[in-house]
Amino acid sequence: MSYCLNPNCPKPLNTNDGRFCQTCGSKLLLKERYQAIKPIGQGGFGRTFLAVDEDKPSKPRCVIKQFYPQAQGTSTVQKAVELFTQEAMRLDELGKHPQIPELLAYFTQDDRQYLVQEFIDGLNLAQELAQKSAFNETQIRQLLNDLLPVLQFCHARQVIHRDIKPENIICRSTPQQTHGNLVLVDFGAAKEATYTALNRTGTSIGSPEYVAPEQIRGRAIFASDIYSLGVTCIHLLTQRSPFDVYDTHNDAWMWRQYLTSPVSNELSSILDKMLESIPVRRYQTVDEVLKDLNKGQQLAPTPAASVKQIAPSTSISTPVSINKASNQINKEFEEMQLDQELEEMKTLFLLGGKPKNKTNTPSQTQSSTSQPSSSKSKIDEELEELKAKYKNGEL
Repeated sequence: MSYCLNPNCPKPLNTNDGRFCQTCGSKLLLKERYQAIKPIGQGGFGRTFLAVDEDKPSKPRCVIKQFYPQAQGTSTVQKAVELFTQEAMRLDELGKHPQIPELLAYFTQDDRQYLVQEFIDGLNLAQELAQKSAFNETQIRQLLNDLLPVLQFCHARQVIHRDIKPENIICRSTPQQTHGNLVLVDFGAAKEATYTALNRTGTSIGSPEYVAPEQIRGRAIFASDIYSLGVTCIHLLTQRSPFDVYDTHNDAWMWRQYLTSPVSNELSSILDKMLESIPVRRYQTVDEVLKDLNKGQQLAPTPAASVKQIAPSTSISTPVSINKASNQINKEFEEMQLDQELEEMKTLFLLGGKPKNKTNTPSQTQSSTSQPSSSKSKIDEELEELKAKYKNGEL
């Protein structure tokens, strides 16, 4: 079974194994290898089909994107062409990443542009949410830990996705062992973050519910993707449209009151910072988000073995009195305090019975420096006697 890609074909479904459409006679194979099976999506700028690669023995499934703009107007079509070409360029630039669909081909046939990419088997997060219940904190943390490294990969290559939303995040049906299960798709809105692009106001692209304020004004930055991912998270947590949980009058997100399961203060703070409307108050990089997200793991309790290496064999649980000793450790500690106090007493004697402070007068300083050395020796002897009596329990 195959599907005719001619947009004007009245009966595109073909039940035979022929190379040409039974109805309109159009070629069913693209580049003599890619055969469409059924349509799986349609937007204003094109159609998407599930297909197979007939050129490979295993006949793996793939996705065909056909550029077929529905909108009218020269400027609109021109923008559509730009976006379609842009997606191919970005996928090609990003190379092969396990959580980004691989670009397999990009070409023109019968005066129409086509893009062929890797097929990701699974539901997108909007479908997951519709079939199941709202996400909980554990799922959101897993989502962030899975997807933030993908954004990190894109941003390191100067690519801003600009259209992060539940529909553009697919969860693989087969769990992966070496990397995350979430795949970021649809790079049609992706833009290269050159210095010129970041400082030029352009066309606003992206889904209105998830777009950052600065992106609406046509000035997307790396932090714009972080904002959109934050909005995605609160939509998954609340099952409500982002428009419904945002108070436009007070410029504040009210998502907490719509939660179906509790969220910790730690994660709430992270999401709030991702959702800051003013870019400079928002996380600037993915690294910053990951650092806060995994802060608890980085600050794990020190192992007991490590503590024993630096701690005394017997712990001191209460303040030690200079007049009592409960054990040998405390006794040693007391002796340290005793030495300190005796030294202070010596200083008092040398200063004529007045405490030494930072505001000594010239006369005080002179008094302390004019004491004969014999007086110091005598004081030292007396203090040593006091210390010996204390150690012998006579005090």
